[in-house]
Amino acid sequence: MLYLVEHFYSVQGEGAYTGTPSLFFRFGGCNMKCEGFGCTEKIETGLEIKGCDTIYAVNKEHFSHTWVEITTSDQLSGVLELYNLPESVDVVITGGEPLLNLSDEVFVSFVEELVKNNHRVTFETNATIEPDFQMYPFLKECTYALSVKLQNSGESYKKRISAQVINSITLDAKDAFFKFSIDPDSINASLDDEITEILSYAKNTKVYCMPVAGDKLELERNTPALIEYCKTKGYNFSDRLHMRVWNKEKGV
Repeated sequence: MLYLVEHFYSVQGEGAYTGTPSLFFRFGGCNMKCEGFGCTEKIETGLEIKGCDTIYAVNKEHFSHTWVEITTSDQLSGVLELYNLPESVDVVITGGEPLLNLSDEVFVSFVEELVKNNHRVTFETNATIEPDFQMYPFLKECTYALSVKLQNSGESYKKRISAQVINSITLDAKDAFFKFSIDPDSINASLDDEITEILSYAKNTKVYCMPVAGDKLELERNTPALIEYCKTKGYNFSDRLHMRVWNKEKGV
C-alpha cells in the first residue's frame, strides 16, 4: 500500500543540492527505526516516540492519521498543480524509505512521468533497497542521496549496509552521493573505518556529512565538531538548512 505523509515546496536543505528550490513528496514506511539518533516526536497522549527526525513517516502505529492512502497517479501528479512552480522544478522523493515503493505501479508510473517531463528526481534513500534498473530504465536518470546509516543509528550492520545496493546505484544511476548523519560522540577511529569501507563499494562518489539533530539547538551544538572532522578527512560538510531556518516546523 502506498501512503503519502506530506508534500511541500521549499528549498533542499541537505547534501549536494542544498538551497535548490524543490518540491518534496514524503512517503510513509521504512525498513529501519534508527532509534540511536535519539530524536523524539510527542503524540497526543503525551508519549514521546523515539527514532529519526522524520519518525512520523516511519511509525504508522502512532502517526497513521497523517498517512494518506494513494491509489491513483492523479493524486500525486495533481500535487504539482497546487504550487506555483518553475518549469521542470527539482522533485525530491523521501520518507521513510521511498524505494520500498518500487513494487507499487502508481508510484513507479509517477516517477516515470516526472523523468519524462525533465524534472531532476532525487531519491533520499538508506541504500538498502536495490532499484531494478533493467525493468525501469528511467530510474537510471534519477539522483540518489545515499543516506547509509552508521553505527550511531542503533541499527545492526547487516541491516543497514548493503555493498550490492550501494555498488549498483553508484554504477548505474546518473548521479549519486553519500550523505552521512554524524554526531560528535561517534567521531572516532571506528567511524573512519566504517566510512572507508562503505566508500570502497562506490569509487569516486562524493561524500557529505551532516550533523545528527532533532532541532535547531542540537544542530548548532553538533556542527562545530563535524566541520573540524570534515576538514580533517576532506569530506563535504552539509548543513541542514531547513532545520536551521525553520527548526522543527513541518512542511516548509
